[in-house]
Amino acid sequence: MTDGSEEAGGVSRERLLTALRRAERKLWSGPLRSVGERLADVADAAAGDLDGWPDFYGDGVVERLEERTAELLGLPAAVWFPTGTMAQQAALRCWAARTGDPRVALHADSHPVRHEREALERVAGLRPVRIGSEHTPVTAEDVRTLDEPVGTVMLELPLRDAGFVLPTWEELTRTVAAARERDAVVHLDGARLWECTTWFDRPLSDIAGLADSVYVSFYKSLGGLSGAALAGPVELADEARVWRHRYGGSVFQQWPAALTALRGLERELPRLPSYVARARLVAAALRSGFAAADVPWARVQPQEPHTHQFHVWLAGDAEALTSASLRQAEETGTALFGRWTAAGAPGLALTEVTVDAAGLGWSAADVHAALTSFLTYAPLR
Repeated sequence: MTDGSEEAGGVSRERLLTALRRAERKLWSGPLRSVGERLADVADAAAGDLDGWPDFYGDGVVERLEERTAELLGLPAAVWFPTGTMAQQAALRCWAARTGDPRVALHADSHPVRHEREALERVAGLRPVRIGSEHTPVTAEDVRTLDEPVGTVMLELPLRDAGFVLPTWEELTRTVAAARERDAVVHLDGARLWECTTWFDRPLSDIAGLADSVYVSFYKSLGGLSGAALAGPVELADEARVWRHRYGGSVFQQWPAALTALRGLERELPRLPSYVARARLVAAALRSGFAAADVPWARVQPQEPHTHQFHVWLAGDAEALTSASLRQAEETGTALFGRWTAAGAPGLALTEVTVDAAGLGWSAADVHAALTSFLTYAPLR
């Protein structure tokens, strides 16, 4: 992303987001909200607490959020962090100090490897050990065949850059067991853990209970303004608070983000299974729509979404496909896809598809109609 100047196909970020927000029909509203709408969100979240005190460096409403998060995850304690990058650095360096081993085994497509500018190495002084196969979660075999010791095994659930994919419950438990066999700590990058319960058919406490620590995000699926939490043993939480301060994360007041996170846990969390179910309907309709239109090459990854998010791949130019998304939204009032990026082999592009409350009314016929419309704008190879 840039600062709003020209990008993908001459389409500015601001113009694309504006078109997606104004579209009468879309699958996802997500962050497509104006400043005024977000202020209204905060006011709504604070409606029952207008006479309460704002937090001061993490007390008050932030403490309430920490307690609620720990309760939902079934873990002894949770600590608020302004960002997930900071939360995971704190967790992993705390475990490195306890195990005496700075090596962290993690998927080559995981967030710290792909999106954090080598922060684990350059800031935390840790040594990432990349494991796993492309488009596939880390397996027990990946862990068992490591040719060097590691202090921590980090598992991203779901693995976003592979298509928001998850292992089966049996595969996950085997992978955790393989880490235990190596005397390694298990940490879950659970930025999107909230929507994994449908796939695993297990409560959050069962999933989180497999690990020694878990990070969760409050804005990716729950609609909070920002923020994250690290959950685990009380001793880890106490030490993580020290590192939060050292990293500059003890912000004077975080009550708007904390209030919207609490509202997300109350309102959005129970709705996530319905979003997953609708995402599966949308994915199936896209697959059948591509086949009916005889599109030369198209993929939905995974074919049945594991969460309410998935990837769509097309043989085409990412800039041109982004322009097609924009034109469809502006000219028809329907937004099926958003930004496309070049990925994989030359000539291929992918986009992330998310279904939330905005998409619950979509039928298979609606998806087919929207896809047919999009393809009239999209130059495919």
